[in-house]
Amino acid sequence: MPTPPPTVIIRHRKERLSKCSLHGLESRPDLSFHTFPEFRDGPPPDLTGYVMLTLDAPPLDADDEAVRDAGLVIIDGTWRLEQRIRRAMHRELFHCTPRSLPTGWVTAYPRRQTEQTECADPDRGLASVEALYIAHRLLGRNVEALLDHYVWREQFFELNAALLR
Repeated sequence: MPTPPPTVIIRHRKERLSKCSLHGLESRPDLSFHTFPEFRDGPPPDLTGYVMLTLDAPPLDADDEAVRDAGLVIIDGTWRLEQRIRRAMHRELFHCTPRSLPTGWVTAYPRRQTEQTECADPDRGLASVEALYIAHRLLGRNVEALLDHYVWREQFFELNAALLR
């Protein structure tokens, strides 16, 4: 089984790192962080053949040949910033295969109702690190230490105990 490309995290520059659930994972070799819109580390990554996590797509499935060995793309930011990134990067993201996470997962991240107004389906909205963990787990990828810096890790495990069995 070939090693998949690193998961690409596109983080909006206005994302507050103090509230960012992915903060602390930047040094992992299986994750590649990019700051939108500057892309300080060079041009936007080539996302051809990648799978982008989104709410409005078929569920992610390890048996799906289109996604099994593909890299993942996660857009990290508030729902409003996420929509800005999608509009601005539509050409790059066009080459991605859209997939969602299976239903039933519950976020442990405390949200205010006003933060969810831009989300197409607030009940399915997850913290970025939760989505990353679930996607990596479903695809049989390394989940070790992914949630070590996540303040609500234990609550996430408790809320999703049935799905994690």
